[in-house]
Amino acid sequence: MYIPKLYKNENQEEISSFIHENGFAILVNQTNGKLWATHIPLLLEKNGDGKEILTGHISKLNPQGESFKDNDEVLVIFSGVHSYISSSWYDHENVPTWNYLAVHVYGKVTISSHQQAVESLKRLVDKYEKNSKNPVRVEDLSAKTMREARGIIGFEIEITSIEAVKKISQNRDEKNYQNIISELENTNDNQSIALANEMKKCPR
Repeated sequence: MYIPKLYKNENQEEISSFIHENGFAILVNQTNGKLWATHIPLLLEKNGDGKEILTGHISKLNPQGESFKDNDEVLVIFSGVHSYISSSWYDHENVPTWNYLAVHVYGKVTISSHQQAVESLKRLVDKYEKNSKNPVRVEDLSAKTMREARGIIGFEIEITSIEAVKKISQNRDEKNYQNIISELENTNDNQSIALANEMKKCPR
């Protein structure tokens, strides 16, 4: 991914938090001779050696799963908040742009056993059910319902490299930076307001 030096994020703790908070990703590889992408939730975890990995599952009907056996190179894209930035928000003439946060993870994928896939599924459900009024647990599902798990392929991705971009108007002076935040907050758009909050957290 092309990242100008000013926008490159190399804070590993921040990157890990970003992946945890934006876990619905795009898994990309080459399948049947063409690029293939699947939208799925993934977990950032640690393996037995303490190394960070990504775990998840896809449907057995998805051709991408079969391709893992012959082509283990994958790219995972995690997208964060983003918004259009109007040049009318500056105190000088300039071009409009787009602010955004994103992480690209490159790695090698291996297919998990069925039991490993179910254990990963349990952790995934627990993560997203923790704030539910009546949390669902995979362990409590009936054997009939759990038969559906036979239709998934679980996998682990050994991370080989990570690229992270945080483009939030770092090239603007303080006056214009603060004005961009104000304008984003005035849009009444959830994405724009969330981006304004990210900009407030960035040290100047």
